[in-house]
Amino acid sequence: MADQPQAQEFDVLVLGGGSAGYAAALRSVQHGLSVGLVEKSKLGGTCLHTGCIPTKAYLHAAELADEARESEKYGVKTSFEGIDMAALRNYKDGIVAGKHKGLTGLLKMRKVTVVEGEGTLVSPTEVDVGGTRYAARHIVLATGSTAKTMGLPLSEKIITSTEALELDRVPQSAIVLGGGVIGSEFASAWASYGTDVTIIEGLPSLVPNEDPAIIKQLERSFKKRGISFNTGTFFTDVSETADGVKVTLEDGKTFEAEICLVAVGRGPVTEGLGFEEQGITLDRGFVITDERLHTGVGSIYAVGDIVPGLQLAHRGYQQGIFVAEEIAGNSPMVVEDINIPKVTFSQPEIMSVGYTQPKAEEEFGTDQIEVTEYNLAGNGKSSILGTAGLIKMVGVKGGPIVGVHGIGSRIGEQIGEAQLIVNWEAYPEDVATLVHAHPTQNEAMGEAAMALFGHPLHG
Repeated sequence: MADQPQAQEFDVLVLGGGSAGYAAALRSVQHGLSVGLVEKSKLGGTCLHTGCIPTKAYLHAAELADEARESEKYGVKTSFEGIDMAALRNYKDGIVAGKHKGLTGLLKMRKVTVVEGEGTLVSPTEVDVGGTRYAARHIVLATGSTAKTMGLPLSEKIITSTEALELDRVPQSAIVLGGGVIGSEFASAWASYGTDVTIIEGLPSLVPNEDPAIIKQLERSFKKRGISFNTGTFFTDVSETADGVKVTLEDGKTFEAEICLVAVGRGPVTEGLGFEEQGITLDRGFVITDERLHTGVGSIYAVGDIVPGLQLAHRGYQQGIFVAEEIAGNSPMVVEDINIPKVTFSQPEIMSVGYTQPKAEEEFGTDQIEVTEYNLAGNGKSSILGTAGLIKMVGVKGGPIVGVHGIGSRIGEQIGEAQLIVNWEAYPEDVATLVHAHPTQNEAMGEAAMALFGHPLHG
């Protein structure tokens, strides 16, 4: 038998070229390590091609549609005549293509060796791609996630977010299964386009992981916008009808619409990739790691959506960078999921970082927590924008601010200061003494901190 050719060797081999994977690759190269990156589809992964970037392009179009409808109250005479989906898709595709080209060029410039194809882990130090083996001292698993379907058969009428981004029309009506981030964002965009939207959420509220004050404001805003929702009851069946789809709930209630978007979360892509065969522990498909993202097998790490917890692109970036620093021997600081900033780009937007009030009370004790809510009605820029909403801060008595939450048009732009406050463990008096420029929505952050400190200025 002929000798098998020697595998090409790298210091670091990354399996998956999405946010987490390419971040690990780029940072590893910066440490002088040779890097191979295996990608079966397109560099950039879900976030760039079917997630963050394209959905936010659609949501920007939704914002423009709302502004066109409401412009006359601001003295601007425009009219909303509808959505040109072909033009909107071209706009979205142009942004994605530009970012993809930039990322491809960056990896090439940094001398990351990109291997096209699906990789399978065949030993603690080797990955097979189409019959060719690649070896590495360190392997990083970053194979990402895919939309869950709950066993529902997909079709032209029953779709996931991936198919929703390629629709050639604005649906007249839509049922959205799932009231979390993805479901709320699509429901919001479609409502702005003119679609009659109903959200079905089995848990007691929309965006159930947010603070109760934020949930209450979002549900109030969605009702005002004409977005219907049914919470607290799970669906049992989704079937196609002559005119569209029919969704049946556990209590027998039924809903009908032109299409049904299945937005019930995302599952890890790990099946059939050799992980378990090499001794890596999986739980419901997720890779189990220690707090330093090591799998317990050889020098194999896992990052991004395949690791249990928040499925966010910026968490993936952070974990990819973390592992590269770990491999380089720099002992990076662990960032817990609770301190990772989150934004839901619905209308109104939601931003949050740190503990919600219930979670803080559970962690520190109800009598040790103090909270404040600053209503955006008192903020000049918010009044100019015509948005309702609030900033809520959660603090430990005599201690730091452990949670910052907000809702309102464009409030996601305040997540930067919010995450600094929480991650640097700022006290209310620390933030209260900072100068927040006027007139900006950022002032609301300062006002909330002053109120939490016990010295409100405009409240």
